[in-house]
Formats: sequence, C-alpha cells, structure tokens
Amino acid sequence: MKTFRQLALIGPTASGKTALSIDAANKLNAHILSLDSLSLYKEIDITSAKPSLEERGDIKHFGIDMLYPNEPFDVTTFIGLYHEVIAHCLQEEKNLIIVGGTSFYLKMLIEGISSLPKIDEQTKQQANEMLRELQKTYVYLHRLDAGYMSQIEATDSYRIEKALLIYLQTGLTPSEYFKRNPPQPTITEPLPIYQIEIDKQCLRERIALRTKLMVENGLIDEICMLEHKYTRTPNCMGAIGIKETLSYLDGIYDKTMLIEKITTNTARLAKRQTTFNTSQFKDVIKGSVDVLAQHFDALNWH
Repeated sequence: MKTFRQLALIGPTASGKTALSIDAANKLNAHILSLDSLSLYKEIDITSAKPSLEERGDIKHFGIDMLYPNEPFDVTTFIGLYHEVIAHCLQEEKNLIIVGGTSFYLKMLIEGISSLPKIDEQTKQQANEMLRELQKTYVYLHRLDAGYMSQIEATDSYRIEKALLIYLQTGLTPSEYFKRNPPQPTITEPLPIYQIEIDKQCLRERIALRTKLMVENGLIDEICMLEHKYTRTPNCMGAIGIKETLSYLDGIYDKTMLIEKITTNTARLAKRQTTFNTSQFKDVIKGSVDVLAQHFDALNWH
C-alpha cells in the first residue's frame, strides 16, 4: 500500500455510526478504531451497544473488549492504543476509520496532551496522605493555582490527585507545568471528519427502541452479573444504562420507569455529544447516514 489513509466518523449515540462504519470499512479496506468509553470494557456488551462479532464480520475492530471493568483507563492509554493500531494498519496494508460517540478522545488525538512527570514512591505516599482530606487538599491547590483548579470540581478526586502529584513532584503549579510542557498532537496530518446529522425526533425514537430491546435482551441480568463481580465501585458502573438499572435493582424504579429513565438520559447524552462535536471540530463533512455513505462510496482508497 503506497498511502495510508484515515478518517473519523462521529455523531450522537444511536445515530447509525456502527453500521455505517462497518460498511465503509469493507469498501475502503480499513480497520476500525472505536471511540466509545463503554465498549472498551469486556462483559459490558448489552449496555454499551457494541457491535456483535457477527456484525463486525471480517473487519478488525480495536478499542473494543480491551479491559475488565475494574481496570483503569484514561486518554493517555487511548493515545497509546492509537499508535498500536497505526502499526497494525501499516503492517497489514489497511486504512483506518476512527468511529464513536466519545469524541473527546478524537479531540485529544488532534490537539494532543502534555506528557506527565514520572512520579516517585515518596511523592505518591505524600499525595495519598493529603488526599485523605480531599476538601482541604482542594482548597490548598486552589490557593496555589486558582485558574487551573477553578475548572475542577471539589469532589473530582481523580483530577485533584493529578494536580497534586504534578505540584509535589515538580514544585510547579499545574498551570506553570503545562505552560512549560505544551501538548503534542498525535495526528499531525489533516484528518477528514464526517458527522452524522439526524432529526431530533427520529433519534429519540431510535434511542427508545434500542433501550427497549436492550432490556428485552438481558440488560438487567448483565448488570446483576457486573455488580456481583465488580461491585459498584468502578467508574464505568456509573454509566448510563448501568446506574438506572442499579436503581431498578434497588427497587426505586419499576421496569417501565427503567426504560423511560435510560431513554431520557441517553437522549440528553446525545444532545451533549452533538453540542460538543459542533463546537470542537471545524471543516466537518455533515450529512445523513445515506449522504455520508455516498461520500464513502466516492472515495478511492484501494
């Protein structure tokens, strides 16, 4: 293959990205990299609406079934995955379609993130001691770097810990550290981005139908298994579809209310995704699934 090509396909949840991306990958000799924060996890199958093995067919998917629900994942792990996927594509003479609803990962690939300092054991121990009083530590960091900490909620233990580790290890406030260590983009070539546009009412109906089918296909049993195996502690156990089902299991909702709650919260997520995509990405090719399929038909990537 003389030239490696890649594109991104974004759009709100339940808009038809999965089927369109698989169809495009078949036509464009491509692997698929999933941009979905829930499909990453093994055993979260129904809730994540990840494509089944049958749906994937001969198309190799990356970013699906990578981790167990109690294993950590962040954007730096995703960037490492992207480099691995590119190596696979070049070795196997394949192009790449990046697809999913978690467009924050795509934004980070394009804009980059700053490398973090190596944290020694003494610093980790000092941070662990301080983080026992999270509110006090937040106030301490806020006094040092109000501009940076004002973007972080006082209850966001993950980001507070990250800011604290940077300060304790380097002696620099997070703002000063990131100023000295600016982000390095991972994708440096122009990346064509395609965005699915879909009528709001039509999307709501698709979400409602998908939710109903998820419940009929064993969503509740899947969440029971996940809770028994991993407890409610992992971050992914707070995802839409999981948190509502846990409330159902606690007796707060009946099954009708469960379906309504998941549908409503998923529709709100879809609205946030559309707002993010519209505000964060420029020069995007927009259209319905059918219109974008025609765009892909016109590409000559073989």
